[in-house]
Amino acid sequence: MVYAASSLALAAVETFVNLEPLDAPADLVAIAAELPVEAGRCERLDLAKLPRDWRRENHPELRHIGAEWVRSRRSLALMVPSAAVDGDWNVLVNPLHAEAGKIKVEKPKPFRFDDRMFRRR
Repeated sequence: MVYAASSLALAAVETFVNLEPLDAPADLVAIAAELPVEAGRCERLDLAKLPRDWRRENHPELRHIGAEWVRSRRSLALMVPSAAVDGDWNVLVNPLHAEAGKIKVEKPKPFRFDDRMFRRR
């Protein structure tokens, strides 16, 4: 599965929370993509069906939900809640779906975090 975000800002936060403190990477890129409209098959995960502790890192039940979704090939994309930014949604893309080849992917563009995010206080 391909992990994506609904905005560049959310992608930046999702990346930032997984970085080593004070270690600003110099080789990041941002890649924009557009899902085919005609596919019209983007699911949204039902928050009510998530376990109470769904924000826990590497949650086995969430891994199971994701693996089952990929195997089913029932939709091209699955919107899932961001654990890093309450109220925002990430997008999982299923490369096994029949419409995956229709995704328009732009050329990578250099991305860097603001230096203030990595300075010592």
